[in-house]
Amino acid sequence: MNKKILSVLVVMVIAMGAFAQDQKKGVEKALGEKSLPVLSLADVNGKQVNVADYGKSGKITIISFWATWCIPCKKELTNMAELYDDWKKKYNLQIVAVSIDDSRNSTKVKPYVEGQRWTYDVLLDINQDLKRELNIQTVPFTVVVDANGKIAFTHSGYVEGDEYVLEEEIQKLKK
Repeated sequence: MNKKILSVLVVMVIAMGAFAQDQKKGVEKALGEKSLPVLSLADVNGKQVNVADYGKSGKITIISFWATWCIPCKKELTNMAELYDDWKKKYNLQIVAVSIDDSRNSTKVKPYVEGQRWTYDVLLDINQDLKRELNIQTVPFTVVVDANGKIAFTHSGYVEGDEYVLEEEIQKLKK
């Protein structure tokens, strides 16, 4: 009897893993067929920016969703900042950091960004409209938009060195 239960459990775990992979592929495929939505967000200086315009710039665009309370998010953006000047020259790209901090915490974003000396655009998604529109569940989350404005790659989470995996994906878009 115990062997039967164990066998059933093993089959269930394998099936759940396969289902999760299919679900992940489905999200990536759905995002890959999408362009950036027409949606207005404020930058850290209060200027309204249409997110869709980043997809019309003719540049590869990295959009990194983050929050001031998210340590891996901040590490990822800091590591990308170190590579940004090189990436701009090599790949004709731009980085946009989208903070999902709520209205209470959003006041911390501008001082933090200035302290880090990040030179890329930083937008505030206070109501998480863009996050919801792209069906993003958690941060950090990175979206790469090709020069034609189509979402070409997405990545959830961050571990040290992921910026080099990101660069490999960017290189594929330049070919």
